[in-house]
Formats: sequence, structure tokens, C-alpha cells
Amino acid sequence: MNEIALPDFGLVLLFGDTAELSQRWFSAAIVDSADEVGTQLAGRRLTALDANALTKADLKYLGRVAIDTYARVYVIAVGTEGAELAKRNGSMAVMEAFAVASGKAAQISFQPLSTDRRSETGPYDIIGDVHGCVDELIELLGVLGYHVMLQGQGEFRTAHVTTTHGRRAFFVGDLVDRGPGGPDVLRIVMEMVARGQALCVAGNHDTAFGRWLEGHKTQLNHGLEATARQFSLEPPQFRDTVLTFIDGLKAHLWVDGGKLAVAHAGIRQSMLGRSSGKVRAFALYGDTEPKKSPDGLPTRYHWALDDHGDTAVVYGHTPVAEVAWVNNTLCIDTGCCFGGKLTAVRWPEREIVSVSARAKYAVLGRAFGHPPQRPKRD
Repeated sequence: MNEIALPDFGLVLLFGDTAELSQRWFSAAIVDSADEVGTQLAGRRLTALDANALTKADLKYLGRVAIDTYARVYVIAVGTEGAELAKRNGSMAVMEAFAVASGKAAQISFQPLSTDRRSETGPYDIIGDVHGCVDELIELLGVLGYHVMLQGQGEFRTAHVTTTHGRRAFFVGDLVDRGPGGPDVLRIVMEMVARGQALCVAGNHDTAFGRWLEGHKTQLNHGLEATARQFSLEPPQFRDTVLTFIDGLKAHLWVDGGKLAVAHAGIRQSMLGRSSGKVRAFALYGDTEPKKSPDGLPTRYHWALDDHGDTAVVYGHTPVAEVAWVNNTLCIDTGCCFGGKLTAVRWPEREIVSVSARAKYAVLGRAFGHPPQRPKRD
């Protein structure tokens, strides 16, 4: 018997002899027509559809529905005929495909997507954009009840973090660039994550640095030049470890029974627990558009003004002089690398804790503060 592990949310297209599948696993998820798919996906339900009779126009339509509901698409092809049907009709981007041998049943198991960590609970100390400000990070962690020790040099340099208060740190990303201590920031965060003392999501600067480590052509700007210079002195083994760590970071995590989500630049309520490319882009960059703003930087909009959900969203990315809740969202990037502060929020207490920057390590390209609201369409 084939065993197929599927997420508990997504669109599954069944090609071939669906009678050979264990239908009982899909009894609550099967829909009769493509028109029903959008409603099912919007309700965060795994949705199975017999795809044998679908046209390419149907599949194109389903592709748009999947994008609009931030759903991943999976294909199950039964036997040689099913595989040929899937290949011939495939006109949408499929995240994953499974083959089931003809004449064999398939047992389907369900699991949450990797961004859905609602089963994990706090309390948490959520820390804003560090940007290589290692001294300030060590000071803030000390205020929060963690003791950090860095020792050794080169390939023997290590971080050791102790805590006795039963809390976990939670980093919103942008660990590197601009500040003077990117390698040591990563040593601390990676050690804490490895020991179960912290969670971390990816920031746009972290992902750009990861591309540079992989050897991709990357512009050395927006602080990456500082990180590249710092890492030119680091041993290759450490660079490899950092790349593996960055590659494994999720763009957002939904935790604490659904009460809290952490993403670098924010996350809409409808995106929570999902993992499409569109969701990842929003979590890394926020609500943006390609055209440049008057300061020459990408245009951003204040997505949180339209957020009215039950899940609290804590994020960074946009430096603000002071933190304040907007609806049920909180930006905790207070521009430490620009001479501001490094800030944390204790969850669930919602207590704000900050330490002042020890220096101004970089020049801010735009003024502190939230971007404007996205203009309403006529």
C-alpha cells in the first residue's frame, strides 16, 4: 500500500482510476466541480477533485483560485494512465506530485504545513531586527533573562546561552547587514534555535545574504557589503552552517494556539499557516509594488491598517521611532542599526523592553515611521 503524506490544507488533483484510492480518507474533502474549490480552500480545508475530466481551461481557472487562496497544489496520479493524464493536462504550477501504482490502494495521512505551529506555546520574548548589532543583542537578552557568552576565535568561536526562566526568544529576522557583528549575531541565534531556546523567521536581508553565500550574483548594497566583509574573515565551515540555517528558516510562524503570528514584514490573516510563494513574498517584504517611491526605495504600504483579525501579528522590517499596537499588529523594528533602539515584546504579557543603540552604524534611507495606507481603487 502506498502511503502519501499531505498537508491539512491545499488542493489535491486526482488523475487516473480514483476508485483505487482509499476514498474514506477523502470523504469529507471531495468536491464535485471546480466551482466548489474556492469556497473549500477559503475555509482552510484540504480539497480533493477528480481531475480526469478537467480541461486545460479548468486547470487554468483552478490555478488562479489556488493563488488567490494562497493554497499549494498537489497531484496524485494513479497508474500509467493517470501519469499520462497529469502530464498532458498539467497547465498549473504543481508544488508536489505523487504516483500510485496501478492496482494499489493509497493511504493518506494529513499534517499541518510547516508554517502552522499552533501547537507550540510560549511564553516568548519577540526580538526586532538585529542587523548585526551584537552588543545590543547581548544586552537586550540579558535584560530579558538570558546570559550570553562568546568565546574562542575563528573556527573555534562559539556562543553559549543560558536561561532559567522557561521562556523562548523569537527573532523576526534581518539578523545581518549594517551592524558590526553579523557573524556573532548568527552564532547566538543559531545556538539558541538549536538548543530550543528560540524560534526565528527569515528576513529579506537574511535571504539576500543566503543567496550571496550560495554564489549568486548579488548587489552588495543595503548593508550586505558589511556582512560580506565580516564573513570574508570567517572559516568555510561556519559559512556552510549559516547557509543551512538560513535556508531552513520559514517566512512566518503561526503559534500559541493561533493567538500569535510572527513574520518579518507582516502577514495577512488569510495567509496564516500557508506557504505559497505569494505568502512568502508578503512575509519578507510586506505590501509593496514595483514602482519606486520618491526616495528611490521600493514603495511600501501600511498593510496593518486593514488588519482586523483575532491573531496578533508581531513583525519588523519598517523602522519606527516608538512601538505602538495598530489594530492587533505590532512593529518592533526600532532601527537599532540606525542609532535607535533594539526592542522586544514579551508575549503574552505585551510588555515592551528596549535597549539603546551604542552607535549609529548605518544611514537611514527614509524617515522613521510607518508607510502610507495603500490607495483605494475606484
